[in-house]
Amino acid sequence: MIDTDAAELDQVFAALANKRRRQIVYALGLQPASIGQLAAGQQLSLPAIHRHIKVLEEAKLVVRKKSGRVNFLALNRPQLLLMQDWIQQYRAYWGTQQETLENYVASMERAEKPKERKSR
Repeated sequence: MIDTDAAELDQVFAALANKRRRQIVYALGLQPASIGQLAAGQQLSLPAIHRHIKVLEEAKLVVRKKSGRVNFLALNRPQLLLMQDWIQQYRAYWGTQQETLENYVASMERAEKPKERKSR
């Protein structure tokens, strides 16, 4: 992962740290919407929804298209893929359900016991 990806990921995760913005992303995941529709669905004033949208746009999570006087938003799917790829890289390390922290600690303790016996 290069530094620009790291900076973008920081911005994406910071934007999604807010519950309202996650709700907006969820709503846009279902279908594009106008800013007015999002505000009504989130029960937010227009100034409040605009502040949230600005953060999402800066994180490149949403794209805007203006038609007449109405602004429509949709998810920027490539940016979501960046986040998905980052998470996916750890999937290989997740292991199975049996590879829990407790099992790991128990295996480390078993490995320590023979060393303790040898040092006596």
